[in-house]
Amino acid sequence: MKTTVGSHNRIFVGLLVLIMILNSLAHPGVAMASSNEAEAAAEEDVSENEVPVQTASTEGAITLGDVQPPAIIAEGAILMDADNGVILYQKNMDEAYFPASITKILTCLIAAENCSLSETVTFSKEAVFGIDRTSSNVGMDVGQAISMEEAILCVMLASANEVASAIAEHVSGSIGDFAELMNKRAEELGCTHTHFVNANGLPDEDHYTSPHDMALIAKAFNDNDTCKRLASMRTYDVAVTDTQPDEIHLLNHHKMYEGLSYAYEPVIWGKTGYTIAAGATLVTVAEKDDLSLICVVMKDASEKNYVDTRTLFDFGFNNYEKLNIAENDPSYAMSEADFFQTGDTTFGDTRSFITMDNKGFVIVPEGTSFSELESNLEYKNGQDGSAMADIIYTLNGEYVGETALTIEDDPTSSAHFGSVTVNTEIDENVRFVNIREILPYVLIGIVSVGLIILMIHLMKTYNFGGNLSKRMNIKKRRRRYQSDFDKIDF
Repeated sequence: MKTTVGSHNRIFVGLLVLIMILNSLAHPGVAMASSNEAEAAAEEDVSENEVPVQTASTEGAITLGDVQPPAIIAEGAILMDADNGVILYQKNMDEAYFPASITKILTCLIAAENCSLSETVTFSKEAVFGIDRTSSNVGMDVGQAISMEEAILCVMLASANEVASAIAEHVSGSIGDFAELMNKRAEELGCTHTHFVNANGLPDEDHYTSPHDMALIAKAFNDNDTCKRLASMRTYDVAVTDTQPDEIHLLNHHKMYEGLSYAYEPVIWGKTGYTIAAGATLVTVAEKDDLSLICVVMKDASEKNYVDTRTLFDFGFNNYEKLNIAENDPSYAMSEADFFQTGDTTFGDTRSFITMDNKGFVIVPEGTSFSELESNLEYKNGQDGSAMADIIYTLNGEYVGETALTIEDDPTSSAHFGSVTVNTEIDENVRFVNIREILPYVLIGIVSVGLIILMIHLMKTYNFGGNLSKRMNIKKRRRRYQSDFDKIDF
């Protein structure tokens, strides 16, 4: 029986494929986490419908102020200040979309808020096999364990789906309970168009969020120093341990870091996402000069998410500026108001006891004057420290920033005397009187004065003084008419 060359080739190819499969099973960590460029094709499961080819446009875009919006491809997007939430650009920002792996930002935020980084995350059968093994993972196996810090790095850098599930089980006991915690935390952050059913973002009809909600989640993540530090790492090696037998090399999937294909210098951290159902999604934080911005693009074309993100960042950094409120708005400067000043030279010309927080700022289009902004006071109930009210600023009805009016209660602070600043530090030779100690004596004095007034009133009412005066006058008259003959008996 003759064997053809073609059949020999088919046998060889089959054996080669079999060897590759066995090798990947023997070394899953190295095999699954080595390629940065493979993420778009293998990150999660896919849907039947391809993302339609789109062209960049400005349709549906809204910007802060009269600034021409840039053209992007993404169906939904937002550019938001990372410090106070001012929205510079929006496009369908409250429309619900499938998020894919940017879901994991909330997963890791909750993990950092509820766990120590040294805690041990152990992988269950459900965590390992409850995901599509062709989706993004780092090859963890049942019973293996890593630290929470390593788990967050696996999720944020390599987008590991099984690790996200293991984190969920570690925090809440089950993925379902963790999803409930995710939805509760999202609501606390102000999200209104979000519902999650898993920790990794694998496709589900009931798993969705909006660009605006995702920006709010990213803002909370960015405010957490631990999350920000871990997510900004480019690479990390998970070392071999007794509970984890494979060396796993993690490479951040985000392609806007220095040296990568879409490098953008201001980028601090970000998280990628992709499924055919969701399209390309991307959350990125960048800082330049004194601005820190969050960009979210959703339902984008593959690889165009980076182009759109850079376009939006350039738009923000080139057209907007941050202005300190205390330095630019004199209308709430209490120290300049006569009502809060005293001209009594005995005590000096004191400063106002109401001050404006000098850290508050607004973000406005470049060249905007403070006179173009509207402001209003929102009074507080006094439970938040010494703040008595917030001054909210808007431009054409859109929020641009705020600051606080506070009650000054520090006796060692500096007091403002006209244009001179005087140090009011307590002199050791000055004696202070405790009002509580002298209050009883003050009350006794008040009562005594009251009794005296009452006695005078009674005397006048009952003419005690008049009767006494009559008796005294009679005695005087008697003395006046006495003589030496009064003593002789005739």
